[in-house]
Amino acid sequence: MTDSPAPLIKPAYKRVLLKLSGEVFCRDGEGGISMSELESISAQIKRLVDSGVELAIVCGGGNILRGKQFSSSSVASNPATAHYMGMLATVINGLALQDALEMAGVPTRLQTAIRMEGVAEPFIRRRCIRHLEKGRVVILAAGTGSPFVTTDTAAALRSREIDADILLKATKVDGIYSDDPEKNPHAVRFSEISYQDVLHKNLQVMDAQALHHCMEHGIPILVFNFRKVGNIEKAVGGENIGTRVLPTEESRTEG
Repeated sequence: MTDSPAPLIKPAYKRVLLKLSGEVFCRDGEGGISMSELESISAQIKRLVDSGVELAIVCGGGNILRGKQFSSSSVASNPATAHYMGMLATVINGLALQDALEMAGVPTRLQTAIRMEGVAEPFIRRRCIRHLEKGRVVILAAGTGSPFVTTDTAAALRSREIDADILLKATKVDGIYSDDPEKNPHAVRFSEISYQDVLHKNLQVMDAQALHHCMEHGIPILVFNFRKVGNIEKAVGGENIGTRVLPTEESRTEG
């Protein structure tokens, strides 16, 4: 006798921008790409799509190469070149995720900010939105196509362009803390915090440019731990996980 599938979630948001860091694509503490990790993520994404969620995904590339770190550690590489290399790393991740999703039966399109028609569509806002309306997951790679811009900022910009209801930032920690929880055991996790407080407290959750884009457009951000299976669904379902960054001066913490 087989177990019956779990009921589909009731989405709290219709159109979602999911930012996947490079850490999502590999096992904890490793680099490269782990297809078993991608299979787990793909299974969760399939359930979102089956629930009627319109989903766009922005890929990071740190599991392969971080342009900023590479340029700072290598005198042989021009900083702009290093950033372009980092953008290409996100395309590699996007291709791997596309294959994993399509193997799971999820219709998918890969769009890139740097034109490379042999492997992906160019990012065109109207085409991206049309794919979403047709139930296709759109993977957005190569950041913004410009060096010195983080993939967090790319995620914020794309959220604005496609009129996303929320930006979900999947990380290896379960929210935003008052200090680094790995270094300070007394660090306090926020359940909700305002954009202004994140900036004023200099909390290193995403760069200021990305926060400003979300703040100007009133797009809420949810920071959560992707390594807990089911958390992506819980996030889209509006459950109380991680930390929400909201357009309000009020904030709450959890002890």
